[in-house]
Amino acid sequence: MKYSLTHLRQLESEAIFIMREVASQFEKPVLLFSGGKDSIVMVHLAQKAFWPAKIPFPLMHIDTGHNFPETIEFRDRLVDELGAKLIVRYVQDSIDQGKAVEEKGANPSRNGLQTITLLDAIEELKFDAAFGGARRDEEKARAKERFFSHRDEFGQWDPRNQRPELWNLFNGKKTLGEHFRVFPLSNWTEMDVWQYIAAENLDIPKIYFSHQREVVKRDGVLLAKSEFITLLEGESYEERQIRFRTVGDMTCTGSVESPANTLEAIIQEVAAAKVTERGGRADDKRSEAAMEDRKKQGYF
Repeated sequence: MKYSLTHLRQLESEAIFIMREVASQFEKPVLLFSGGKDSIVMVHLAQKAFWPAKIPFPLMHIDTGHNFPETIEFRDRLVDELGAKLIVRYVQDSIDQGKAVEEKGANPSRNGLQTITLLDAIEELKFDAAFGGARRDEEKARAKERFFSHRDEFGQWDPRNQRPELWNLFNGKKTLGEHFRVFPLSNWTEMDVWQYIAAENLDIPKIYFSHQREVVKRDGVLLAKSEFITLLEGESYEERQIRFRTVGDMTCTGSVESPANTLEAIIQEVAAAKVTERGGRADDKRSEAAMEDRKKQGYF
């Protein structure tokens, strides 16, 4: 009998171990769920980690109000199928309460405003650990993360003050008001995620597959037509065959022209890609350190 594992099974085993470690060290964890491929994989791993019991913590979605309709539809269907508890907090409520200020402009993003809503929800519901689907290959700021990412009483992240994680020992010690973000997919790549989705035959939102959609090209990014985007002078929508490599707000998530309409075709496309999946995210192009600045403030 062979006891060697494929690289996907090794990654799966590592992620499951981390999830169980969180369940043993923390009193009230939560899984941050966006309806994207990474959070879908996270939910599947949580099912495996605690089977035959149900997932022992709720899912939480910070809803900006600028989501793709396909993502929200998928989110609600998945939660119903799992019988899981879903908590939804709305950025619009933070705006109405005067805690967040809506951006101005042609395609105002609420991506950064999620931080305020997220930190309020963590404080309100007293979560002491929040699972996130971030991976180190996504963006240079995320490459600095550890599995257990300590956040202070203000929800802030200090990349220079992280705890060592030697021999798979994770220090979850914290003081009152502090919490941890935990990233079980840290060692995964975009390719690993797609190969795992194919191997486990996971259902995903249809916007990940090639389809016809009206888009506008702005600053090199193909943005989908939506009520949240105002066309500038000289701009117009045109129908193209596109798909999305990552899912976020309609105002900042760019698509790629692609004929890939199967998981096998997507995997081949990812293998040949020279740009990371977040290369089409308009919010990451705002500055060289856009992601790191947001994370220091308490972003995902």
